Amino acid sequence: MHLDIWLLLGATLVLSAIIAVRLSHRLGLPSLLAYMGLGLFIGEGGPLHINFDDVELAHTLGFAALVLILAEGGVTTNWRHVRPTVPAAIMVSTVGTLISIVVVALSAMWLIDMDWRLAFLLGAVLAPTDAAAVFSVLRRLPLPSRLSGMLEAESGFNDAPVVIIVITLSTHTTAPNIPQLLGLMVYELVAGAVVGIAIGWLGAQGLRRLALPASGLYPIAVLSLAVTAYSAASLLHASGFLAVYVGAVVLGNARLPHRPATRSFAEGIAWLAQIGVFVMLGLLASPGDLPDQIVPALLIGFVLLLIARPVSIALSTIGFKMSWGEKMFASWAGLRGAVPIVLATIPMVHEVEGSDRMFSIVFTIVVIFTLLQGPTLPLAARLCRLESDEQTRELDVEAAPLEELHADLLEVRIPPDSMLNGVEIFELRLPPGASVTLVVRNGSSFVPEPTTPLQAGDTLLVVTTDAVRNDAERRLRAVSRRGRLAGWFGETGT
Repeated sequence: MHLDIWLLLGATLVLSAIIAVRLSHRLGLPSLLAYMGLGLFIGEGGPLHINFDDVELAHTLGFAALVLILAEGGVTTNWRHVRPTVPAAIMVSTVGTLISIVVVALSAMWLIDMDWRLAFLLGAVLAPTDAAAVFSVLRRLPLPSRLSGMLEAESGFNDAPVVIIVITLSTHTTAPNIPQLLGLMVYELVAGAVVGIAIGWLGAQGLRRLALPASGLYPIAVLSLAVTAYSAASLLHASGFLAVYVGAVVLGNARLPHRPATRSFAEGIAWLAQIGVFVMLGLLASPGDLPDQIVPALLIGFVLLLIARPVSIALSTIGFKMSWGEKMFASWAGLRGAVPIVLATIPMVHEVEGSDRMFSIVFTIVVIFTLLQGPTLPLAARLCRLESDEQTRELDVEAAPLEELHADLLEVRIPPDSMLNGVEIFELRLPPGASVTLVVRNGSSFVPEPTTPLQAGDTLLVVTTDAVRNDAERRLRAVSRRGRLAGWFGETGT
């Protein structure tokens, strides 16, 4: 009976969180606020009075949830979209992060009388943006691809260096050796990236050649490979967070079977991880301690938002030809979420003096400034004149291997804005060995004629040999982007 009650409570919380997503989506808020609100509601200050104060368990589960959230972020990241922005994202994630830490730490020492160690810990845990918050809000805004790509890549990259700094400060009572710390950061980041790329590439090659008996096994395999990247990097004392994100990006952008199903599965797992970690963090917070930290949280939060973040963005993006409007929006869009709160548990685990107060300050900052920044991002984009009319015309292609026939079956969904609309079958000019065998339109299927015009919303079944599969996909993407005369425009579909 005890198990039945807990299962009922857990299912009710998950369903309540799912309903809350709809409300937060309409308000432009990251759903983390609703989840943490549920945690506070059922915690020690709520009607259920559930007392949860196991910091080590919260730290462990928080890191596990962040691994899954980063894996989903990598799997759903469009590499073509973020590739041009990676150098800028790396600079913001490293140099920009260090600048933000120093500015916040010096301000904390002066404004709220923190000792140097706790002040730099506060600056470090507040430095990274949150992948879940950034992905959930920014992907709904019509921003220029260069800016949105940089912000997405930054949120995936900046956890890694911060974890190194927070652990170092939490385990050393004296000031760390700066050259040694920088050397450690370089090793962990480079090694983590190498591990992620290696495992992602090897995993993609294996899944391309391995015909699994059920389509549902492919998403599980992809997510398991991403987690493997984290574990392997950690065992090598490299950055596991960078490894899992990079490995997931490689896997998510490889031409694997059942890619849409893989993305959907990763998104579902990430939602569950977000719900769990945010509710848990709400449980861990002590509501009675939060009101006393509102003033310190406001002081440090405004320093972070109005000074540290803008300065770090301005200095770390020198030479990357970003307009001042883009820099201003990037400064305002530095959303915080689960990452700072989870990182704030590391000093608590190591019993750093004053870490309980720091946790309450970080929790309060996340809540207040998410409420401030989240709903105002569309307005900020308009004020910075960054709204973009760019339309994505990317095809949704799912592949099923036909091993015995040495062929693939491609399921191609034509999006509403695709220039495939109106193109006749023969105008696709697919390579020999590829053919459109079936069209599904408005719930009905038929075998097309060469002169059958395609329509937005159609689903095509394309049978192709192994040898020309990639060429067929490239041709379909090219026509989707530039129409029947894609070749004249130099569009290759890569």
